[in-house]
Amino acid sequence: MTEEFHRIRRLPPYVFAEVNAAKAKARAAAEDIVDLGMGNPDSPTPPHIVAKLVEAVQDPRTHRYSMSKGIPGLRKALCGYYARRFGVKLDPETEVVATLGSKEGLANLAQAISSPGDTILVPNPSYPIHQFGFIIAGATARSLPCTPDDEMLAAIDRAVRHSVPKPTAVIVNFPSNPTAHLASIEFYRELVALCRKHELFILSDLAYAELYFGDVPPPSVLEVEGAKDITVEFTSMSKTYNMPGWRMGFAAGNPRLIAALARVKSYLDYGAFTPIQVAAAAALNGPQDSVAAMRVLYKERRDLLVKGLRQAGWDVPSPEGSMFIWAPIPEKFRHLGSVEFSKLLLARAKVAVAPGLGFGEHGDGHVRIALVENSHRMRQALRGIRAFLQGDNLGPAEAEKEVVSA
Repeated sequence: MTEEFHRIRRLPPYVFAEVNAAKAKARAAAEDIVDLGMGNPDSPTPPHIVAKLVEAVQDPRTHRYSMSKGIPGLRKALCGYYARRFGVKLDPETEVVATLGSKEGLANLAQAISSPGDTILVPNPSYPIHQFGFIIAGATARSLPCTPDDEMLAAIDRAVRHSVPKPTAVIVNFPSNPTAHLASIEFYRELVALCRKHELFILSDLAYAELYFGDVPPPSVLEVEGAKDITVEFTSMSKTYNMPGWRMGFAAGNPRLIAALARVKSYLDYGAFTPIQVAAAAALNGPQDSVAAMRVLYKERRDLLVKGLRQAGWDVPSPEGSMFIWAPIPEKFRHLGSVEFSKLLLARAKVAVAPGLGFGEHGDGHVRIALVENSHRMRQALRGIRAFLQGDNLGPAEAEKEVVSA
């Protein structure tokens, strides 16, 4: 009766727990922490979306159980979005399911299509649900390089040839969380051709589709001819419309995979609260100027933080998409690893970031910095980081000692 449950045994200790505990301790001591750790949008949901929710909730008919796969109007709205944005035609009845955020959709699809002993190909580092959704379902995850290039394609081909049993699916996520990599349509064409050749499903997480800073919007893998034969793609309202707490997302693509997801969901939930679905449809069908304004805001934050960190002596890349900076740990602190460096940054600079180890062992040389505070708080974070980096003369032993005391 005291033995750990089987599925819980397959989950490692939660990497973010140590940093979260240190953050809670600092706040309990009345310290002002600038939290750039969680990718939690801080802007309000656009007023017209909130107004539609309020209008819908006044109708008592919307208080009853909803539809697990999503109300028809919402599924049609997503089809309209895909047609406008990607030139992709979807059938709202057979090729779309509304989910409680993309995270829930990925986890339930893992339950629907995985058997114990299956192998799934997952970029490392990547968002934890990409790997652990399948591990919880009993499958095994095999790591891939995280960049959308020939190296990833070669690794997929190699995995098919040398894995027993043969992998059943590959996960891609571009714009990427946490690395902020973007994929081209040319990469997707090669990916689709390779996966069709090897009979692999493609599971694409496109949650950051509208968070890009260049002139070319990120493509959907479903734009590639024949992709729908093997692909399901997940999108989310959370970042695009500042609706993270509303928990509304979608799966779209291959009818067989969509049907499997819908069947599992029909046993587990009745769908999101109907007024939320009505408001989500209004978001997709309504004016999109708030989306453009969101991109401008995140670009301004990116530019402010990248410039300030570089001036402080921390050489970080400037991401072309997502809401994250994937920052290599400064050389003098690299020996600490991402968890201990994150704790030291919290103690000395009063800034919280996400340790890269939480996204896979190949992320341990980085931390993820989220663009989720206003410019005033960003500048406060930069002052703390600058004072820490430029005034720090700790050697490796002293740095380790300070981490322990923090």
